Amino acid sequence: MTRFLTPQTARILVPLTVLVLAIFLLPDPVMSAPATHEITLDMRQFEFAPARIEVNQGDRVILTLRAADVVHGFYLDGYGLDTRIQPGISQRIEFVAQRAGKFRYRCSVTCGPMHPFMIGEFVVGPNTLFWRVVALTLVVAAGVLILFLISGQPSPERNTL
Repeated sequence: MTRFLTPQTARILVPLTVLVLAIFLLPDPVMSAPATHEITLDMRQFEFAPARIEVNQGDRVILTLRAADVVHGFYLDGYGLDTRIQPGISQRIEFVAQRAGKFRYRCSVTCGPMHPFMIGEFVVGPNTLFWRVVALTLVVAAGVLILFLISGQPSPERNTL
Protein backbone atom coordinates (compact mmCIF):
# COMPACT_ATOMS: atom_id res chain seq x y z
CA MET A 1 0.00 0.00 0.00
CA THR A 2 1.32 3.44 -0.91
CA ARG A 3 1.46 6.35 1.46
CA PHE A 4 -0.12 9.63 0.35
CA LEU A 5 2.27 11.88 2.28
CA THR A 6 5.68 10.90 1.06
CA PRO A 7 8.71 13.16 1.55
CA GLN A 8 8.39 14.21 -2.09
CA THR A 9 4.74 15.30 -1.75
CA ALA A 10 5.46 16.96 1.60
CA ARG A 11 8.12 19.13 -0.10
CA ILE A 12 5.39 20.36 -2.46
CA LEU A 13 2.40 20.56 -0.10
CA VAL A 14 4.12 22.57 2.64
CA PRO A 15 5.07 25.55 0.40
CA LEU A 16 1.65 25.46 -1.30
CA THR A 17 -0.08 25.49 2.10
CA VAL A 18 2.04 28.45 3.22
CA LEU A 19 1.20 30.27 -0.03
CA VAL A 20 -2.54 29.65 0.40
CA LEU A 21 -2.42 30.97 3.98
CA ALA A 22 -0.43 34.03 2.86
CA ILE A 23 -2.99 34.84 0.16
CA PHE A 24 -5.77 35.10 2.73
CA LEU A 25 -4.06 36.17 5.94
CA LEU A 26 -1.67 38.90 4.84
CA PRO A 27 -3.22 42.36 4.98
CA ASP A 28 -3.92 44.12 1.72
CA PRO A 29 -1.64 47.19 1.55
CA VAL A 30 -3.92 48.97 -0.93
CA MET A 31 -6.87 48.87 1.45
CA SER A 32 -4.96 49.77 4.61
CA ALA A 33 -4.79 53.56 4.28
CA PRO A 34 -7.78 55.44 2.85
CA ALA A 35 -6.82 58.62 1.02
CA THR A 36 -8.57 61.91 0.36
CA HIS A 37 -9.10 62.88 -3.28
CA GLU A 38 -9.95 66.49 -4.14
CA ILE A 39 -11.26 66.58 -7.71
CA THR A 40 -12.59 69.48 -9.72
CA LEU A 41 -15.27 68.36 -12.14
CA ASP A 42 -15.94 70.85 -14.94
CA MET A 43 -19.25 70.59 -16.78
CA ARG A 44 -20.04 72.09 -20.14
CA GLN A 45 -22.37 71.16 -22.92
CA PHE A 46 -22.13 68.07 -23.32
CA GLU A 47 -19.18 66.72 -21.39
CA PHE A 48 -17.57 66.24 -18.01
CA ALA A 49 -13.88 66.93 -17.46
CA PRO A 50 -12.50 64.57 -16.29
CA ALA A 51 -14.77 61.97 -17.87
CA ARG A 52 -13.42 59.22 -15.58
CA ILE A 53 -12.62 59.35 -11.87
CA GLU A 54 -10.79 56.48 -10.14
CA VAL A 55 -10.53 56.03 -6.37
CA ASN A 56 -10.11 53.13 -3.95
CA GLN A 57 -12.80 51.73 -1.72
CA GLY A 58 -12.85 53.62 1.58
CA ASP A 59 -11.32 56.81 0.14
CA ARG A 60 -12.81 60.20 0.98
CA VAL A 61 -13.84 62.08 -2.17
CA ILE A 62 -14.28 65.85 -2.34
CA LEU A 63 -15.79 66.96 -5.63
CA THR A 64 -15.81 70.60 -6.63
CA LEU A 65 -18.47 70.94 -9.32
CA ARG A 66 -18.33 73.83 -11.81
CA ALA A 67 -20.69 74.60 -14.69
CA ALA A 68 -19.10 76.60 -17.50
CA ASP A 69 -22.04 77.48 -19.73
CA VAL A 70 -25.58 76.57 -18.59
CA VAL A 71 -27.26 75.04 -15.55
CA HIS A 72 -26.16 71.43 -15.16
CA GLY A 73 -27.00 68.69 -12.71
CA PHE A 74 -24.80 66.03 -11.19
CA TYR A 75 -26.19 62.60 -10.30
CA LEU A 76 -23.96 59.71 -9.21
CA ASP A 77 -25.53 56.28 -9.72
CA GLY A 78 -25.24 53.93 -6.77
CA TYR A 79 -24.57 56.73 -4.31
CA GLY A 80 -27.74 58.77 -4.73
CA LEU A 81 -25.91 62.10 -4.93
CA ASP A 82 -27.89 64.70 -6.88
CA THR A 83 -27.36 68.46 -7.11
CA ARG A 84 -27.83 71.41 -9.49
CA ILE A 85 -24.93 73.64 -10.47
CA GLN A 86 -25.39 77.21 -11.69
CA PRO A 87 -22.85 78.64 -14.14
CA GLY A 88 -20.03 80.45 -12.36
CA ILE A 89 -20.94 79.05 -8.92
CA SER A 90 -18.91 76.11 -7.58
CA GLN A 91 -20.40 73.50 -5.31
CA ARG A 92 -18.62 70.94 -3.14
CA ILE A 93 -19.80 67.42 -2.46
CA GLU A 94 -18.02 65.21 0.09
CA PHE A 95 -18.56 61.48 0.51
CA VAL A 96 -16.75 58.23 1.21
CA ALA A 97 -16.46 55.77 -1.70
CA GLN A 98 -17.82 52.74 0.17
CA ARG A 99 -19.30 50.79 -2.73
CA ALA A 100 -16.80 49.12 -5.07
CA GLY A 101 -17.46 48.95 -8.79
CA LYS A 102 -18.10 51.18 -11.80
CA PHE A 103 -20.76 53.85 -11.53
CA ARG A 104 -22.00 56.43 -14.00
CA TYR A 105 -22.34 60.08 -13.23
CA ARG A 106 -24.58 62.09 -15.45
CA CYS A 107 -26.10 65.49 -15.94
CA SER A 108 -29.48 65.45 -14.22
CA VAL A 109 -30.76 68.73 -15.72
CA THR A 110 -31.70 68.90 -19.40
CA CYS A 111 -28.96 71.13 -20.82
CA GLY A 112 -29.49 70.79 -24.58
CA PRO A 113 -30.04 68.33 -27.42
CA MET A 114 -27.05 66.10 -26.56
CA HIS A 115 -27.91 65.99 -22.85
CA PRO A 116 -28.50 62.18 -22.74
CA PHE A 117 -24.87 61.63 -23.78
CA MET A 118 -23.38 63.72 -20.95
CA ILE A 119 -22.08 60.80 -18.89
CA GLY A 120 -18.91 60.12 -16.92
CA GLU A 121 -17.53 57.08 -15.10
CA PHE A 122 -16.72 56.78 -11.38
CA VAL A 123 -14.58 53.71 -10.64
CA VAL A 124 -14.09 52.44 -7.10
CA GLY A 125 -11.53 49.65 -6.86
CA PRO A 126 -9.65 47.44 -6.46
CA ASN A 127 -11.68 44.32 -5.94
CA THR A 128 -9.05 42.55 -3.85
CA LEU A 129 -11.29 39.66 -2.83
CA PHE A 130 -11.72 38.65 -6.47
CA TRP A 131 -7.96 38.62 -7.10
CA ARG A 132 -7.31 36.67 -3.91
CA VAL A 133 -9.80 34.02 -5.01
CA VAL A 134 -8.16 33.88 -8.46
CA ALA A 135 -4.73 33.45 -6.84
CA LEU A 136 -6.05 30.75 -4.52
CA THR A 137 -7.63 28.89 -7.44
CA LEU A 138 -4.39 28.98 -9.42
CA VAL A 139 -2.34 27.73 -6.45
CA VAL A 140 -4.76 24.89 -5.74
CA ALA A 141 -4.89 23.92 -9.44
CA ALA A 142 -1.09 23.89 -9.61
CA GLY A 143 -0.90 21.77 -6.46
CA VAL A 144 -3.41 19.23 -7.76
CA LEU A 145 -1.60 19.03 -11.10
CA ILE A 146 1.75 18.47 -9.38
CA LEU A 147 0.28 15.79 -7.13
CA PHE A 148 -1.19 13.97 -10.13
CA LEU A 149 2.15 14.11 -11.91
CA ILE A 150 3.97 12.77 -8.85
CA SER A 151 1.45 10.02 -8.18
CA GLY A 152 1.81 8.78 -11.77
CA GLN A 153 5.54 8.16 -11.37
CA PRO A 154 6.64 4.78 -10.03
CA SER A 155 8.10 4.98 -6.55
CA PRO A 156 10.94 2.75 -5.29
CA GLU A 157 8.49 1.03 -2.90
CA ARG A 158 6.29 -0.17 -5.78
CA ASN A 159 9.14 -1.71 -7.81
CA THR A 160 10.17 -4.32 -5.25
CA LEU A 161 9.83 -7.87 -6.53
